[in-house]
Amino acid sequence: MNDRRLKQFRFPAEWEPHRATWIAWPHHEPDWPGKFGPIPWVYTEIARALALYEPIEILCQSKEIVDSAREMLTAHAARLDRIRFHLVPTDRVWLRDSAPIGVHDSSGEVVLLDWQFNGWAKYDNWAVDDRVGPAVASITGLRREEPARDTGERIVLEGGGIDTNGDGVLLVTEEWLLSNVQVRNPGLTRTDYEQIFAKWLGIDQTIWLGEGCVGDDTHGHIDDIARFVARDTIVLAVEQDPSDENHARSMDNLQRLERASKAPGVAALHIVTLPFPRAVVMNGERLPASYANFYIANDVVLVPTFNDPNDRVALDILANLMPSRTIVGIHAVDLVWGLGTLHCLTQQEPARSG
Repeated sequence: MNDRRLKQFRFPAEWEPHRATWIAWPHHEPDWPGKFGPIPWVYTEIARALALYEPIEILCQSKEIVDSAREMLTAHAARLDRIRFHLVPTDRVWLRDSAPIGVHDSSGEVVLLDWQFNGWAKYDNWAVDDRVGPAVASITGLRREEPARDTGERIVLEGGGIDTNGDGVLLVTEEWLLSNVQVRNPGLTRTDYEQIFAKWLGIDQTIWLGEGCVGDDTHGHIDDIARFVARDTIVLAVEQDPSDENHARSMDNLQRLERASKAPGVAALHIVTLPFPRAVVMNGERLPASYANFYIANDVVLVPTFNDPNDRVALDILANLMPSRTIVGIHAVDLVWGLGTLHCLTQQEPARSG
């Protein structure tokens, strides 16, 4: 790896210490059509579990939502002393993609990279979400940077599309950034993206997987299929059933990871397969149910579960890989109707390094 002292920024791994976790309280009923009722209670349980381990910063659409969220969290005996509420409006609540990404500068200070958000190049109502970055910077007092091309045009990037080991290696998919569907940055090539990752995230090696999972509204985010759990260890969601559409995709991604691990000059990677749950369907639509959408916080890992026998298998695999952390399953059958789960709705704020 290159000398870190020469890097402008370093993108820390998710398991490195957090100052806090950021979430936004659910309010946009169309994200869970006909099934919004239980969603705030799912968020209540997520916040309750996280607040046992680190502070939680919650963006709320209105004073009424602040009051409702506080009442629900009180009912669940959450650590309110570790929870702060902020009147910051959002279009949607998927802060993994709309909130800024915390990196470390050369002195170890946290810098917020406020990439442009454009509704996954799919939805029209995203302008309010694109103002989350300045709001978070104002609340925290942290320095904010807007990554841009040489032309001055802001770069569109979503946190759910990238995953790092904190040591210069990044996972992304071709489907997300290189296909002609939901194009985030017209004209940018594979090489262009690798240069962007190097400049803004301190990345030396980008591993390109192929496609994401079936039902992924973002068109290929990495956080539903492959995640680092240690510097040299990746968990990959693999579907063993040849009749399932995820099978061919996951087999291709497994081969890509195996090739990347054997590339000259690259440190060997340990690849662990993670099962998919049964196909989760709502109104005939296949949803992006995946255990890979877990969230690593201070001393705890929250894992989505789907009332499936593979829940136990996935929880055991992750417990064995991260033995120093408590593994907590969060029921996500209702949550995934919004086309995302635990990783999608959280965004970590790293602690200062050093």
